[in-house]
Amino acid sequence: MEDRVTIAVAEGVADVRLARGGKLNAIDGRMFDALAQAIETLAARRDLRAVVLSGEGDGFCSGLDMAAMAGGELAGLDLAARDVGPANRVQQVTWGWRTLAVPVIAAVHGVAFGGGTQIMAGADIRLAHPATRFAIREVHWGIVPDMGGFALWRGVREDSLREWIYTAREFDAAEALAAGFVTRLVENPRDEALALARMIAGRSPDAVRSAKRLFAAMATTPPDAMLALESAEQVALMAGSNHHEAVRANMERRRPAFRDA
Repeated sequence: MEDRVTIAVAEGVADVRLARGGKLNAIDGRMFDALAQAIETLAARRDLRAVVLSGEGDGFCSGLDMAAMAGGELAGLDLAARDVGPANRVQQVTWGWRTLAVPVIAAVHGVAFGGGTQIMAGADIRLAHPATRFAIREVHWGIVPDMGGFALWRGVREDSLREWIYTAREFDAAEALAAGFVTRLVENPRDEALALARMIAGRSPDAVRSAKRLFAAMATTPPDAMLALESAEQVALMAGSNHHEAVRANMERRRPAFRDA
């Protein structure tokens, strides 16, 4: 796994890196397996409070390794199979980030092409270097984005997204920001993402996890049911020890000592 993805956890923050920098972190069969395993490993950790996802080397991810594809690495893949919940094996490496109980922050630099754009879409927050180049390349190869992009891009301006997908052209970070494809442009995406993750890790883990559950329900839940969900989450939080610790710590002007679930 570590020749494709590395994980280092400190003080509740997981620093996850695509580790195939010499190939611009292109996705081959082993990368698919390593990403899925990383998500499974992180999902099992109760001490986790935030995740930072970045790429080693000169780019975040250049998309599918077409040489590996031509060599038949993924030839036997059953795209119709639902291997992990609603997702197939390919979709899990993007959708899986969204299903983690804690926030995921993507730190993007260099290039994010094809499958790389979908992996970053799985993050809750996406920070990009101003010089990052993007392209949703699938139509160039006579296919369509099928790694969860259409499920994850619901907040992106649709006419821009249609243009990028239909043409497969490159677009820059300014276009990506204007369309909501990325959250912010920063000079040091990974450093900024780690700092943001540490800030999140300093908040009540119960409240942060609750907020992520509400976000997961927001797009598909009718208003009356959404209102009820908000109330149910709040009642549970207010009865918990971490809420009381947050109040006491704020009143006493000290750093809170939260407990992980």
